[in-house]
Amino acid sequence: MKTLTLVLTDGPYISEYAEMAYKIASAALKSYNVSIFLYMDALHIPKIGQNPALFANAGKLFTELAERGVRIRACPRCGSARGYVSNGMQDYPGEIKITSLYDLQEMISCSDKVIPLTR
Repeated sequence: MKTLTLVLTDGPYISEYAEMAYKIASAALKSYNVSIFLYMDALHIPKIGQNPALFANAGKLFTELAERGVRIRACPRCGSARGYVSNGMQDYPGEIKITSLYDLQEMISCSDKVIPLTR
């Protein structure tokens, strides 16, 4: 099966990229293995406990993707700068991991298609 990788850099409510990534990944799961790498403010996307009033809950959308088999990884330096690494990953669902920037390189090199969603 082919592989698609999405790379996000924006936070969940600064643009529509999180929702776009959800829709792209959901549709692609029919014929692709899907990976998502979160960089910079995109690390806020899967945070547990979000309660947006006017938008879809990005944390729940990405948790659903992970439960459906999407591999979601995040940059550790970005996570550390935003307070996610030092708290023992309590803010992320279990399927979504802050791992290594090398995961991005591996995801891109193993992908048939890469879609960056960034400004």
